[in-house]
Amino acid sequence: MLIKYHVMKLLGSKKIYETMEEIINPEHTMLVMWDVQNGLVNNVFNKNEFLSSAKRLLEAARASGMKVLYTKITPLPKEYMSPAMISSYMMRFHVDDPEKLPVFMAPGSREAEIYDELRPKENDYVLNKHTASIFIGTIFDNMLKAAKIETIIFAGIATEIGVESSARDAGNLGYYTIVASDACSSSSRDGHEAALKSLSSVVMVSTVDDIIKNLKY
Repeated sequence: MLIKYHVMKLLGSKKIYETMEEIINPEHTMLVMWDVQNGLVNNVFNKNEFLSSAKRLLEAARASGMKVLYTKITPLPKEYMSPAMISSYMMRFHVDDPEKLPVFMAPGSREAEIYDELRPKENDYVLNKHTASIFIGTIFDNMLKAAKIETIIFAGIATEIGVESSARDAGNLGYYTIVASDACSSSSRDGHEAALKSLSSVVMVSTVDDIIKNLKY
C-alpha cells in the first residue's frame, strides 16, 4: 500500500506551513481571548453557545501547552483621548456632550472583570489596551517576537470590532491568523456574521472543532 506523506514547503530558509496542524503547532501559536469581560459577555446574542465554544477552545489550548493571552478594555482619561476617539464614544453611547460620557469598563468595576467561566489561569497573560487593535499602543508585537510566535488564534468579543481589527493587523504584519468563528461573538448577530464573511477572504476562519481536531498534544 502506498502511503503519502506531507512534506513542508521551503522557500530558501523559510518554512511555509500549509496544513492546519502545522499552522497551529502549539510551540509557535498563541490564543488571544479578546475582551471577554462581563460587560460584553452578558450582552452577546448567543451567550450559551459562545461560552461553550470558548471554554472548549481554552481547555484544548492549555492542554496542548499553547500560550494564552487575554485583552482587557482599559479606558483612558478624557484628557488623553483624541477628539476623534471622544466623538466615537459619544456616538456609541448616544450622548451630545463629552461631559456626559460614562466611564466604560471602569477599572475595578464588575463590568470590567473577565467573565468567571473564562477567567485566566496562572500561566496566562492579561494585556490592558486602549484601542480596537491589539497592536496599537501596546507591546504585543514585541511579545510575539520574543516568544517566537508565528500563529495567532483570535476568540472573543466583538467579532466585528476588536477581533476583526486585530486579525487584519496580524495578517498584515505577517502572522498566520485564525479566527475561531464560534468562539467569537457580538451583541449583533448581523455584525458578527458579516465580519466572519469579510474576514474569510484575508485570514483563516475556522470552527473550534476544526482547531481542536488539528491540535498536537
